[in-house]
Amino acid sequence: MSVRSWLYVPGDRPDRFDRAAASGAGAVVLDLEDAVPLAGKDAALAAVLDWCAGDPVPVQVWVRINQGRRGSDDVAAVARTPRLTGVVLPKTGSRAVVDRVHDQLSAAEVATGRPPGSIAVSPLIESAAGVLAAPAIAGGPRVRCLQLGEVDLAADLGVAPGPDGAELLLARSTVVLASAAAGIAPPPAAVSPEFRDLDAFEAQTRALVALGFRGRACIHPDQVAVVERVCRPTPEQVAAARDVLARLAASPGVAVDAHGRLLDEAFARQARATVAAAG
Repeated sequence: MSVRSWLYVPGDRPDRFDRAAASGAGAVVLDLEDAVPLAGKDAALAAVLDWCAGDPVPVQVWVRINQGRRGSDDVAAVARTPRLTGVVLPKTGSRAVVDRVHDQLSAAEVATGRPPGSIAVSPLIESAAGVLAAPAIAGGPRVRCLQLGEVDLAADLGVAPGPDGAELLLARSTVVLASAAAGIAPPPAAVSPEFRDLDAFEAQTRALVALGFRGRACIHPDQVAVVERVCRPTPEQVAAARDVLARLAASPGVAVDAHGRLLDEAFARQARATVAAAG
């Protein structure tokens, strides 16, 4: 399924898991890392494992694991649950992190009888080192898409982003470029703490889509509907894309669109992406 909205939910709030799955988001991310205090991490993992052991749900289910030894234990545990789509790797600064988790997941798949490579990973880039290593990370095994953790990244860079986030433009574009070069899905844009002024959230999301992001991470269910609306092509856009593909099919190599512009494979690629994004 095409995922536009990724709704993060604290792993120590199991009362919110079902509501998140029913929120309309394309993916639910159960967060065992920053959203959970150290004293509550064991209980959070138990709650996540219990919920992920349930029957299938109509959304992708991801778990953001911890770092270090605790993160390794998280991977070994959640990889055995049937609902799991993939794991989000926090503060990924090198390809080595992806390779290590790949080996762990491969072992878990063998042990549980899951198809090899069926558990995906989404590295979270949150440091200058991670941005510079983004091309290598994007090419790692199992990588479905990259994500940006802009709060930690801004702290690492020593910048205070303004309303348009121009201070993070290079990092944002680097992640988009690395994803395209590796042939993986475009990244979802980073979370925003703004869930009351949804007009401002929508304007910011549209600007990020223009930079090449497809979808966005959310921290509140009210943000999900905005992301879904902004990132889903309109019926008019889908109709125009289908018209382009039809014209190229009828006249391979040389065709013009409804406005008299020459069409080529680049237009076809954009049209196919629009149709796919519409689901």
